[in-house]
Amino acid sequence: MKVYFLLSLLFSLSVVGSYAQTASSPTDRTPNDPLGTKPITLKLTLADNNYQNKARSRSVLTLTNSGDATLPATGWKLYFNDGDPASDDTSVAQVKPVNGDLFYLSPGPAFKAVPPGQSTTMAFLSGKIRSATDYAAGFYLVFDSKPAQAFPISLTIDPAGQFERADRRLAERIFDQNALIQPMADDKLTNVFPTPVSYQATGQPFLLDNQVVIVADREFSAEAVLLANSLATVVNKKLTIQTQATGKAITLRKNSAIALEGYELQINQDGIVLSASAGAGIFYGIQSLQTLLPASALSAKSGSVTLPGLRVKDAPRFGYRALLMDVARNFQPKSEVLKVLNLMGLYKFNVLHLHFTDDEGWRVEMPSLPELTTVGATRAHSTDGLTSILPAYGSGPSADNPAGTGFYSKADFVEILKYAHDRHIDVIPEIESPGHARAALRAMDARYDRLMKAGNKTEAERYLLRDLGDKSVYQSVQGFTDNVIDVSLPSTYAFLERVVGDLTGMYKEAGASLKTIHFGGDEVPEGVWAKSPAVRRLMAQNSSIKSTDDLWYYYFGKINQLLKTRGLFLSGWEEIGLRKVVQNGKSVWVPNEAFAHENFHVNVWKNSPGSGAEDLAYRMANAGYKVILTPVTHLYIDMAYNPSSGEPGQYWGGYVDTDKPFYFIPYNYLRNLKDDRTGQRINPSSIKSREAITEKGKANIVGIEAALWSETNRTPFQFEYKLLPKLLAVAERAWAKDPAWAIETDDRKSEQLYRQAWSEFVNRVGKQELPRLDVYGGGFQYRIPTAGAKIIEGKVVANVQFPGLTIRYTMDGTDPNATSQTYSEPLTFTNTIKLKVFNAAGRASQTVTINK
Repeated sequence: MKVYFLLSLLFSLSVVGSYAQTASSPTDRTPNDPLGTKPITLKLTLADNNYQNKARSRSVLTLTNSGDATLPATGWKLYFNDGDPASDDTSVAQVKPVNGDLFYLSPGPAFKAVPPGQSTTMAFLSGKIRSATDYAAGFYLVFDSKPAQAFPISLTIDPAGQFERADRRLAERIFDQNALIQPMADDKLTNVFPTPVSYQATGQPFLLDNQVVIVADREFSAEAVLLANSLATVVNKKLTIQTQATGKAITLRKNSAIALEGYELQINQDGIVLSASAGAGIFYGIQSLQTLLPASALSAKSGSVTLPGLRVKDAPRFGYRALLMDVARNFQPKSEVLKVLNLMGLYKFNVLHLHFTDDEGWRVEMPSLPELTTVGATRAHSTDGLTSILPAYGSGPSADNPAGTGFYSKADFVEILKYAHDRHIDVIPEIESPGHARAALRAMDARYDRLMKAGNKTEAERYLLRDLGDKSVYQSVQGFTDNVIDVSLPSTYAFLERVVGDLTGMYKEAGASLKTIHFGGDEVPEGVWAKSPAVRRLMAQNSSIKSTDDLWYYYFGKINQLLKTRGLFLSGWEEIGLRKVVQNGKSVWVPNEAFAHENFHVNVWKNSPGSGAEDLAYRMANAGYKVILTPVTHLYIDMAYNPSSGEPGQYWGGYVDTDKPFYFIPYNYLRNLKDDRTGQRINPSSIKSREAITEKGKANIVGIEAALWSETNRTPFQFEYKLLPKLLAVAERAWAKDPAWAIETDDRKSEQLYRQAWSEFVNRVGKQELPRLDVYGGGFQYRIPTAGAKIIEGKVVANVQFPGLTIRYTMDGTDPNATSQTYSEPLTFTNTIKLKVFNAAGRASQTVTINK
């Protein structure tokens, strides 16, 4: 008997999707344009995923002319986004880079014209295909005769059975992992989420109904309004807010003895008393109160709900609990940002790191520099690069694509800041620099071109970000050859002063706190500035700059002073606090003593096993830097949940399921660096000699941050799928005290304690939080895990990661739906068995298929 476990794709691999641009009507056609509603269709078949026994793939591209005119043998280009493609036969087709991840395929000398209704094939090579993320995307056709006109092309993907064996092993592995989860009775679970410092059930429930009033000290009036609004759905009325009252009440009371973000919550039959020293503590107590409400109370105006009697004393472990939301690579609408802020408030996060600039987009309007959004926020096919930036990540040729094009107006951004402020969330803006700055560079080029045409050379050069005479050659990790700002130019600092001025003005208008600006600082490639005349002039004038490497310290020294004059401190990626040295004949990065005590806050992401930087966060904290733990191995939640061929998300930093952030130990994460980026177990001895955190260094660990990068998030659905439920594990680790299993030194006992804690966590998530997320804030499209499945004694046995979810199955070859049979015991084979996991709302996971 041969068994295959096939995980069907959750996301359509049709690249055109919502990005399709309507083609011209046949009457607009020129003799060389094969137009119609679908002039060309493409099918990509993965023929060999281990080509020539290397980590390369060979795919066959079938081009079908479904138009009514012949596709000529020459005179056109097929553009697309991919990682590292090459033609398998250059006589038939040639593949050349444009910039970044944009390439084009053009016909070679042996290519023959394709008449209507006919097809032809071409083969090309690329990196190894591990998941849906790796396929080329965003195909569009451009004719040489009309270079400004682009036609989107639909693509279908055929993996040709390349992943069946791997998906079978994965389903078995998931089953084994789920089998360790212990069932727990509902009344044994902590109801407040994340886990509070102290939780005591008293058995004295309180009936919350519309006769209850809110009694609040005047200092907490804003929080009282939020509470009244949040309970209106539950009790079918907006509760009255008073400064004093008799009878049933929710009392918000000041207690100066409680820590700044801490709170105390007491519920008994007489009422609810919530105490804190500041508005933040009251707000977090309100969120704990919200997590006591059953999901059913949020979705229907029942008029009353019974809350359990309890006493809670609580305060966060870390004062910095953050989510990075990348809206630059692919855009998310304002409504999604507000929705995420609401979610962050519920789970007690207090920092939104808004990554709104990068090579592929600038997403916040700067009133004094309109090109940053008119050009830098628009991705489309262009011949001059002055009206838009390049298509990327499959965004296609049209500016109508909502993932590629979009920005927040000044009014939008002020609204976002106010909304965050009301929920005690600081928004840290990130201005990526000096690398990852192509959108800003192209925008300022467009401004330069506009003003030069107007004859205003001085104003044109005021904010120019590149030396026009620079002949330096470089390529960034993402493939860009022109994405680094020239830090030797005075106009660069004039630009940054202008942007910082616009930003601070918007924060002031919103009444929101601005303590720091994140200036990026990561992934600047070798070769930049090497042939810049402006750099040579600066080096001649400044004896401290002896090489282009020294420009790094020159730049961040100036940025540091720029922020200091405004009462702000500098934040950035780890590189802003590093310097290059030569060790054992190799150039390596070490903490830079010059900035160690300048209050630089650094997000340290690099810790991959084998990188040599596994301990970098600790080395930087021990050296004096304020460190925000943002490790790729545990907290880059854009990474795919697992190696399934149909699982969306990146994997270059490994796979991150919900357990990864849960078992992250902030002060000893070297202990749980368990696997490499492919999911294979590592030898613990390989990192045994790495530097541990010192007591002094612990004081410099500011907090933790989950990063959700957006290269594969083209819709809010795809964003939320990666965000949740992983963010719940991050919330637990950022807020709750150090768990017993993390400080237990005996490995066997630690493992037992961990299994107990993990079992309780997944029971709470599955039974309490996922049903809440179905309705809270309009509902979230969280990922529903696939069923684990295994053949045991000739029967199919299945299980699921989160108790409370339901497995359904079919035996007739059709996909299970919400009315299919519920799995309750091992199944005997007939021919085909398909399994799907469903939530209470009827939404389903991907399918696991078992064939004889």
